[in-house]
Amino acid sequence: MPQLSVQLNRLKLANPILVASGTFGYAREMAAFVDFKQLGGIIPKTLTAAPRIGNPPPRTVEASSGLLNSIGLDNDGIDAFLAKTLDYLLGLETAIIVNIAGRNTEEFVQMAAKVGQHKQVAGLELNISCPNVSGGVDFGTDPRLAAEVVSQVRNACDLPVIAKLTPNVTSVVEIAQAAAEAGADAVSLVNTFQGMAIDWRRRKPILGNVIGGLSGPAIKPLALRIVWQVAQAVNVPIIGIGGIQSIDDVMEFLIAGATAVQIGTANFYNPGLAQQLVTELSEILTEQNCQSVGDIVGTLQIPAR
Repeated sequence: MPQLSVQLNRLKLANPILVASGTFGYAREMAAFVDFKQLGGIIPKTLTAAPRIGNPPPRTVEASSGLLNSIGLDNDGIDAFLAKTLDYLLGLETAIIVNIAGRNTEEFVQMAAKVGQHKQVAGLELNISCPNVSGGVDFGTDPRLAAEVVSQVRNACDLPVIAKLTPNVTSVVEIAQAAAEAGADAVSLVNTFQGMAIDWRRRKPILGNVIGGLSGPAIKPLALRIVWQVAQAVNVPIIGIGGIQSIDDVMEFLIAGATAVQIGTANFYNPGLAQQLVTELSEILTEQNCQSVGDIVGTLQIPAR
């Protein structure tokens, strides 16, 4: 049997198949469909310092081969999560990576310190890339700000730190480099692409927030390109995200340079997919005569020109 465990600097996972923040709730919702301990890890929905009611409806709309969402980080706040939900998650026998979003560096640091007190948490994912809230992408579009928040969060707690980056920039490579140099253990690539939908008969936007984030199969080629570009230029482990719905998609991201992947939009229509992919990954690695996941990571061969 091939070795499925992967190492992302200080973060070790039993296998590289994670479920993405915002697509798996707080896991209770998926208990009927998934054996959680088979997953590489769970990333619950993003937490903010104070409760948020999110954006006005409509919040989602189907797009060609994808989904536009404008949820707006609807959540009960970090204190309620720590008091009511974290213990349940920590009992699921898989890595729990807590995703946080702050309005400023100080909020990120304060939340990181609170989560850091819970040593069973596997890591922190910093959402510096949400396109659906005011100022949500500021940290992810400025290398200096990205480095500042990663560095200060790392100083505030001992947990592994993952920076979740936005594709809505000229060069993701520059932001990833800044995050890596500031001490990020890994980067998640990528969050959603900004988009919109219009009801032309009514002459109005469909989403209540006008602009939303596009996810799903439509963005996979773009996400793959970004993963490959960052893997070529930055010495940091990558978690690939974007339209994964089959084992072939997983293999493409790994070969492009990702060490792990997150399943996102597909959880909405196939909540058992992540567990299925773990089994299929083991089978395909055996078929390819690979001893471990690491044997295929970053093995894309570019023809000579």
